[in-house]
Amino acid sequence: MSTTSTRWPLERILFAMAGTMTLLSALLAAFVSPWFLVLTAFVGLNQWLYVSRRACPASMVLGRCGVEGQCRW
Repeated sequence: MSTTSTRWPLERILFAMAGTMTLLSALLAAFVSPWFLVLTAFVGLNQWLYVSRRACPASMVLGRCGVEGQCRW
């Protein structure tokens, strides 16, 4: 039996969440209202927060839920 964890690391979850929200907001902007592009900008801002400050709102929530990061700053 393997002892490696099958849980996704924090960075992979954040990447999946950001991609999902970006695709969703692009679809909503195309079919509902261009104002949904604000959501795309919000996702991009949070990605830059994570890169520059090592934390974003989603990473803090996931960290409190016990998700560990793979990247060691």
